[in-house]
Amino acid sequence: MKEEITTGRSALAPPPAPLESLLGPLETSTMPVYCRDAAGIVTASNVAFDRKFGRAGQTLTGVTVDSLIHPEDRAAFLAASNRPSRMVPESGRMQRWYTSHGWRWFAWDETPVYDADSQPIGVRSVGRDITRQRLAEELYLKLSRAVDQSPVAIAITDAEGRIQYVNPKFVHATGHSLEDILDRKVAVLREGHPSEESYQQFWDTVRSGGEWRGELSRTKPDGSSLWESVHVSCMRNASGEITNLLCLREDITERRRLQDELRQAQKMESLGTLAGGIAHDFNNLLGVMTGYAEIAGLHAGDPVMLQKSLKEIIRAAQRASGLVRQILTFSRKAETNFEPLDFNQLVRDLTALLSETFPRVVNFGLDLKEDLPPLLADHNQMQQVVLNLCVNARDAMPSGGVLMLTTRHCPGSELDSPHADKEKTYACLQVSDTGVGMTPEVRNRIFEPFFTTKEVNQGTGLGLAVVYGIVTSHQGFIDVDSTPGVGSKFRIYIPLAENTKVPVVTAPATEFPGGKESILVVDDEDPLRQLLNLALSGKGYRVTCACNGLEAIDFISNREFALDLVLLDLNMPGATGLEVLKVIKAMRPELKVLVMSGHLRPEARAEIERLGENCFVHKPYTLDELGRRMRGVLGK
Repeated sequence: MKEEITTGRSALAPPPAPLESLLGPLETSTMPVYCRDAAGIVTASNVAFDRKFGRAGQTLTGVTVDSLIHPEDRAAFLAASNRPSRMVPESGRMQRWYTSHGWRWFAWDETPVYDADSQPIGVRSVGRDITRQRLAEELYLKLSRAVDQSPVAIAITDAEGRIQYVNPKFVHATGHSLEDILDRKVAVLREGHPSEESYQQFWDTVRSGGEWRGELSRTKPDGSSLWESVHVSCMRNASGEITNLLCLREDITERRRLQDELRQAQKMESLGTLAGGIAHDFNNLLGVMTGYAEIAGLHAGDPVMLQKSLKEIIRAAQRASGLVRQILTFSRKAETNFEPLDFNQLVRDLTALLSETFPRVVNFGLDLKEDLPPLLADHNQMQQVVLNLCVNARDAMPSGGVLMLTTRHCPGSELDSPHADKEKTYACLQVSDTGVGMTPEVRNRIFEPFFTTKEVNQGTGLGLAVVYGIVTSHQGFIDVDSTPGVGSKFRIYIPLAENTKVPVVTAPATEFPGGKESILVVDDEDPLRQLLNLALSGKGYRVTCACNGLEAIDFISNREFALDLVLLDLNMPGATGLEVLKVIKAMRPELKVLVMSGHLRPEARAEIERLGENCFVHKPYTLDELGRRMRGVLGK
């Protein structure tokens, strides 16, 4: 509602000069013009002023100026008008004035008005509507504050990647000030890319006008590592030309850590699902070994039966060894390692394990594309993908059914999916079941963490969420088809590795060469020490055994005790293998070491390599494997 306008005249105001002398040639101006006296009374106004701030056909002469001004700006206007120099005009005074369109910002250019005796009798003001300018300035200030105070690190570069601006968060996150970046010409867009090829792909995307998104790891100035979600987009001028690049970097280190913990927790849940079947498989293998051992004892005088029994024991032990390694590979928390992977072989190995674990009413079927090129993938994570999809299919068939696994390869250009890269070729794994199927509502939520349709204590709802995360991290995608009462089909697409082959493992020879060197065997397992002593002594080596780390340190500390090689177990009482290795490096740095371990954690391996050792043999090992690894170390 417009405020009531005061129309009273000041009793002290001198008689107004003629209108023409007050407004001059501005009387007919299209810009609002008015004159005021020392008391702030309008003494003259043109038609544009009256129309803008009053009503058509009415004059605002005699109105107090402050009655037309916004209450929040009125005090400043009156304070300026009440100064001793109030008759001295000011240029660019700005206030909000009430118009027929509401409150508007006006800037006034003022000039003094004199009477015939050259005495100042008032001030003439010419107004300009600057509302758009003020709103633009306020918007600019808000945007500027938003960028400066943003929790996301922001950088602006020119079209070639040369830095022009960084916000305070960017300075804090990177440790680089704008001055450092400009002086040292730091390539902020390069940081975090693992290779020049990755960096070039980034530029190919940006220069073509596209948006680039990715997760990059870099090292902070204090030496700690940092994961960031990076988004780079193009800024264009009015002609559509790319003039600048906008880079947003958000710290996702904590999110990555939680994702890793989530994945590991789900892995252990899946492993628990297999526990019964694994125990069943182990019991069968132990039954085979103990049974043939008894037969060998009963037929010690029959060479044929003895040879057959020993072969069956060795075969069962090898199967048990493979099962243990598969369990450890799946359950351990390891760094992601992308390398060529035979997808078909992975599917065969897992289905062989699962067929012994799942209920007998679940029938497996395989249709694997022969000569499928290798994937560039993490073996451990791909195991988890296949396992989780199979467990999900099993749970969808409580009364049994058919679980079918199919592999094939297909060009991205032939895939009708917005996620497919037309330039890549994908390996596709389809896991289908004949179970209960899903409604569209359930289908839309299956990849949400903790979403599950199972009963309480029957599942965490993490399995498919982990599958989605792993497939996405491998630059792949997932399609799902499902019909209630018919079943579901999960298809995962992973890019094939380019110009790589899966290394072929050749079978070792049956006999390993002997030697005359002095060997120290350090292991707390007495039967294993006796076995190694017997086998290595039979090959000509001079063997000494230590039953724990402390005894090994006593031998190593004695410089008169000749040694060429230490076979070192890691997990021992008294002193660990890692502590023994540190003593070796301090007292006998020239002594060769072959580390033996059944489960080598990534952090332990990194510490051993930091100490300068990189020769390992994994338990359980064959004597031939150990003997050849020894010769390889001794021959260095």
